[in-house]
Amino acid sequence: MSRLQGKVAIVTGAGQGVGLGVARAFANEGASLVITGRVAEKLVQAKTELEGRGAKVVTRAGDGAVRANAQRAVEAAVDAFERLDILVNNAQAVHPGVLIEAISDEDLELTFGSGFRATLYHMQAALPHLKERGGSIINFGSKLGIHAGPGAGAYAANKEAIRGLSRVAAKEWGQFKIRVNVINPASLSPGAKAYFEDHPDEVAVHLKEVALGYFGDAEQDIGAAAVFLASDDSRYVTGQTINVDGGQVML
Repeated sequence: MSRLQGKVAIVTGAGQGVGLGVARAFANEGASLVITGRVAEKLVQAKTELEGRGAKVVTRAGDGAVRANAQRAVEAAVDAFERLDILVNNAQAVHPGVLIEAISDEDLELTFGSGFRATLYHMQAALPHLKERGGSIINFGSKLGIHAGPGAGAYAANKEAIRGLSRVAAKEWGQFKIRVNVINPASLSPGAKAYFEDHPDEVAVHLKEVALGYFGDAEQDIGAAAVFLASDDSRYVTGQTINVDGGQVML
């Protein structure tokens, strides 16, 4: 399969979970990759696996909340592959279960730094190169930004800020044939798997919300949707949010 053959993609937070699933799906479709994340060891392991699938891969470890690290990731793509076509902003850290009355400056810095600010920094760094031939930016939102849940105040606000930024970018950058879309995913991330192992009685409760009756796979379900948005198959799609969640959210 080669829908992304010759394309170069940056995937943030690609050391595990959804980010790694997207990177795997991109590798299967022929893309060259720059993968980023805060833990260098996870990126090295991911690089080995992705290269085993035939992809050319460069790693850049660092905190995306630091503007210079976003610039370094983009420079790595251009230095290694002489172009940039796709940017996937997936990385996100959060302190879960914090009620609004207890949200601290530390909570805000972690959530908005790793999410909204990192997304903005990577988009700004990528723009001059995406202008050259157009491209695709895929940002990650969340169901919790659309349907409120207790303990997710900072996270929900951050994810909705990312969606708002994405819509404005789609308007501003459409003239350069740059498409900007959002995926709201639901899949069994390492964190979700660990949680359900500790709370097996809650598996059935959460599955009741999923119309298709199973938890999504980071590569085959979320990654497949990202491939669609990254490829020419979606050349007339921009400014949209796609809920890739088995039917949890229906609008």
